Amino acid sequence: MFFQHVYDKTLAQASYVVGCQAKGEAIVIDAQRDIDVYLTIAKQNNLKITHIAETHIHADFLAGSRELAAVTGAKLYLSDEGGADWQYEFNHIGLKHKDKIQVGNLTLEVLHTPGHTPESISFLLTDHPATEEPVMVFTGDFVFVGDIGRPDLLEKAAGIVGTQEKGAKQMFESIQRFAELPSFVQVWPAHGAGSACGKALGAVPSSTVGYEKHRNWAFQYANNEQGFIDYLLEGQPEPPKYFAMMKHLNKVNRPLLVEVPLHPRLTKEKFLTAYQHGVKVIDTRDKKAFEKGFIPGSINIQGNNAFATWMGWLINYQEQFILIADDDKIEELTRKLMRIGMDNMYGYFNGIEELGVPLNTAEVIDIDRFKIELNKPDTQLIDVRGVNEYNAGHIEGAKHLFVGTLPENLDRLDKEKPLLIHCQGGDRAAIAYSILKKYGFEDVKNYSAGMNEWLTKENRTVNN
Repeated sequence: MFFQHVYDKTLAQASYVVGCQAKGEAIVIDAQRDIDVYLTIAKQNNLKITHIAETHIHADFLAGSRELAAVTGAKLYLSDEGGADWQYEFNHIGLKHKDKIQVGNLTLEVLHTPGHTPESISFLLTDHPATEEPVMVFTGDFVFVGDIGRPDLLEKAAGIVGTQEKGAKQMFESIQRFAELPSFVQVWPAHGAGSACGKALGAVPSSTVGYEKHRNWAFQYANNEQGFIDYLLEGQPEPPKYFAMMKHLNKVNRPLLVEVPLHPRLTKEKFLTAYQHGVKVIDTRDKKAFEKGFIPGSINIQGNNAFATWMGWLINYQEQFILIADDDKIEELTRKLMRIGMDNMYGYFNGIEELGVPLNTAEVIDIDRFKIELNKPDTQLIDVRGVNEYNAGHIEGAKHLFVGTLPENLDRLDKEKPLLIHCQGGDRAAIAYSILKKYGFEDVKNYSAGMNEWLTKENRTVNN
C-alpha cells in the first residue's frame, strides 16, 4: 500500500493520497484546490488517480476535488447522507453508510459520522494483501487528535439557526460508535493544531482509536451526554467569515481553476490608477517593514501562515484587491488565496518607494510608554484578541474588539479620543492598526509586544 499525508500548514488542513501499488490505482481524500501536488505524487510513484473522495462539505477551505477529477478523469465519491439540505449540487457517486470503495486491493468502507455536519462521513481502510482487519480511518472533521469537530459552525458561520444543539447530540452518538472500532486502527483527521474547526487540536498528525479513547476529552463523557454537549459547545473560537462562502462554494456547481493563476506585476501607472479608484491594497510585508513606511489606506496582512485566514476575515469576495508583495513570494501567496477561493486579485506591486506617494509610519510604543498612555483619562484601550483569550484574562479597563470584526465595530470607538491597541504578540495588532488608520482614526498607538510582554516582563495580573 502507498500512503502519503499532504499537509497545508497555512490552514492546518490535511489531505491524503492512498494507493494500491500492485494495481497502480490511487484515491485522494479531501484534496486542496492547487492540485499539482497530487499529480506530482502520483507521477513519481507510478500511480493513476482513479478515485477522489471528501469526508464532508468543508467550511474552512475550498476543496480541489472537482478540479482534480476534471484533470485526471477520476470518479468523484461524495456523501449522500444528511438529508435533502446537505446534498452536493453537482454530479458525483453518492455514498451511504456501509458503502464500499474499491481501490485496487484496498477497500474503504463508508461510516456515517454526523455531528460536525449532518452529511459527515469517515473512511475505514483495509489493506487486504496485509490483513483483513481495518488499519486506518480517515475521519475528516469528526475525530481529531485530542479533540473532535465542532457542531456550531453551521449556526455561527453559515447562519443556519438551531443546528448546533442537534449537531452536538449527533456527535455524542457518533463518538460512541467510533469507540467500538479496534484500538489499533490509525486515525488520520483532516486538521491539526491551529485549525478553527475545533478548540484543542493536537500538534501531531495522527493517532489511534485506542489513544483517543484514553486521551481525547470527548471519550471521558461516555455516560454524560449533557456534560459532553455543554463542554463541546463551550469556548469554541470565532469562525472566520469566509467559512460561510466555503460552505456554499463546496456544495454548488462552480467554475473550476485547474492551474495556479499568474497574476500580473502592475506598473506604477496601473497601480496608482487602481489605488486612486479605491481598489483595496493589502500589504503582505512583515509588520516591522510596514511600520517604517506604508501606503496610506493599505491594510497590513503579513504573508505568513495566517495570511489566508485573515484575508478571509477581512476581504469581501466580490471586491478586487492588490497585494504589495515581493516577486518571489507571489506564487506562494496566490496558492494560499486559491485554497479559500479568493481569486479576485487585480495584480500585485513590489517597491512602494518608487510610487512617489507620501508614506505613513506606524506609532509603535514600548511598555514604558504604554503605561504612561494607559493612565491618561481619555485613552481608549482596545484588546483585539479572540473572545476566549480576552475572557481568560485582560488588562483592566480594556474594551474587547476582535480584529476580525473590527471594521464592523468602528462605531464603538471615539475618533476624537486617543486609541491604545494590543493583542498577544503583535501580529493582530498590526492588522488592527492599519484598519484604524485606513478608516480615519488619527491618534492610534500600538503596544505591539502585547500580553506576552505585559504578563512576563512586568509579572502583572489581569482581570477575567
